[in-house]
Amino acid sequence: MEIIVIVIFVIGYLLIALEHPVRINKSASAILTGVICWTLYALFVPESIEHIGEQLSEHLSGIAGILFFLMGAMTIVELVDAYQGFSVITDRITTKNPKTLLWVVCWVTFFLSALLDNLTTSIVMVSLVRKLVPNKNMRLFFSGMIVIAANAGGAWSPIGDVTTTMLWIGGQITSVNIIKTLLLPSIVCMVIPLIYLQFTLKGELGHAGSHDHNKDESHPHGGHPHKKVKGSKLMLFLGIAGLISVPVFKTVTHLPPFLGMLLALGVLWVASELINPDMDESEKKPYTAAGALSRIDVPSVLFFLGILLAVGALESMEILHNFSAYLDRTLGDNRIIITLIGLLSAIVDNVPLVAASMGMYSLETYHADHMIWEYLAYCAGTGGSILIIGSAAGVAVMGMEKIDFIWYLKRISLLAALGYFAGAIVYLLIYPYLAVHP
Repeated sequence: MEIIVIVIFVIGYLLIALEHPVRINKSASAILTGVICWTLYALFVPESIEHIGEQLSEHLSGIAGILFFLMGAMTIVELVDAYQGFSVITDRITTKNPKTLLWVVCWVTFFLSALLDNLTTSIVMVSLVRKLVPNKNMRLFFSGMIVIAANAGGAWSPIGDVTTTMLWIGGQITSVNIIKTLLLPSIVCMVIPLIYLQFTLKGELGHAGSHDHNKDESHPHGGHPHKKVKGSKLMLFLGIAGLISVPVFKTVTHLPPFLGMLLALGVLWVASELINPDMDESEKKPYTAAGALSRIDVPSVLFFLGILLAVGALESMEILHNFSAYLDRTLGDNRIIITLIGLLSAIVDNVPLVAASMGMYSLETYHADHMIWEYLAYCAGTGGSILIIGSAAGVAVMGMEKIDFIWYLKRISLLAALGYFAGAIVYLLIYPYLAVHP
């Protein structure tokens, strides 16, 4: 029975990884994989059906917390974006020197990604770079560095990358400690490629008249790019304050993070209803939380549901525990295993990789803020930058700028790998001084 479930999981995994060639949405593959794994488990062990039901309910409780958290965060970001809140930050970038601009763009991306998430930040920053860098060839380098900076920025924040968020909600890491231990490695991961480009980047930003993408100048999430909206600064402030308050809410109340995220969403929802009271309903809808909810990426939410269900089935059947024991016997060193997981996340989605790792290693054996969890957050978060298809940020940028896979492999992959290994070395060097003991 275990062999059949593993085969189903591997087939599902391959369909997710080969989403574009097979032309089946990865959310559909994930949902089918999750449901089939649990169904086979129940059919093959019918005498334990009540126990299996209890296991499923337990997993579903944890999964629901992650999904509500993600939906709340997505809606807040969409709402701020509808009010053009991010333009308050991006409109202040005016330098014309390519190398200086690259540093500015990467630092803004790095910190914005930690506050929002790496996918949304990538979309916002590529939209900005389109205005600032008309030269297509130069813009491709900027876009590649945005992917690296967004993934590095998301790794050290409990709300910046979905994999770090999963570890935080699961209790494997704490918010203050992950920031303290991963901030420096994440900075190194971004700065090493930047320093290299400082010596090798050649060319000009180009002139406004040479834009080749005017037809694409739409607002990234369907707002109104040329129409000024009342309340931009207020919504940006409330959105960022709401997102930052979530870890504080969890620390103070000890309640699940999704409640803090829903509280922040509720505040923004009320504010969005009170701004522009004179607008009629149809005109006002794009600027309300109801409008933002209609624009969030629901297939991604269902993808997480399917993957986490599938991994939950493998965990309940103790397949992951046995696999963990096998890796310990063969490779021995957890640092090598997790470094390889990070490299693997450049090829396959990092969400199932981290979900599987959470099932492989027990919190009873590896306490919260153990090196395994922190290093996993870093490796899974930044390893995806090595290939353009290795992260949601990379896939989004690939679609927006029509970046060729081979171009990224030749020009950016080595830089991303240098940053990844440099940051990993920094983490392993500083960890003994920052280690948390239970």
